[in-house]
Amino acid sequence: MFSFTVAALAFGVVFLAELPDKTALAGLMLGTRYRASYVFAGVAAAFAVHVALAIAAGSVLSLLPHRLVQCVVGLLFLAGAAVLLFKKDEDDEELRKPADQSFWKVSGAGFMLILVAEFGDLTQIMTANLAARYDDPLSVGLGAVLALWAVAGLGIVGGRTLMKYVPLAIVTRVAAVVMLGLAGFSLYEAVAG
Repeated sequence: MFSFTVAALAFGVVFLAELPDKTALAGLMLGTRYRASYVFAGVAAAFAVHVALAIAAGSVLSLLPHRLVQCVVGLLFLAGAAVLLFKKDEDDEELRKPADQSFWKVSGAGFMLILVAEFGDLTQIMTANLAARYDDPLSVGLGAVLALWAVAGLGIVGGRTLMKYVPLAIVTRVAAVVMLGLAGFSLYEAVAG
């Protein structure tokens, strides 16, 4: 059964965590060089693969005892918050330019870049955590993939403009606070449950 609340929560958490990530910057760089729709098609497909893998991992976690899962999820959310609060800014890497501007070359370059760069990323781990916590793969998956697509779209179309109005430090801190709240809630349920 689909839960709009769970989907909205997954969207918010994943969106805030992914916004300051290298993916938005990579999408921005690819979007300035190539047709935006081609770039988005490749990036969106890669994110769909990542979410499917995360949901599968979260579904396996949901088979474990509830207290253990809540404890692990809480600790992983704590780790995610720490990563956001203490990570250093990364230097943007030069992206390889496809030899031509065809749909398959450009979308393939976007797909491969995201597939490799985001494997095991914080948002993929968070998506697995949310799937395990709520035992609602459809709602979590839809919320997470829409959040990742939204960040990619923002990065491709207007990442620089957004960052002029919303400082990266604020976005990162808001995401960390949300994750700290989720960690506290999950750990409380592990102890009290």
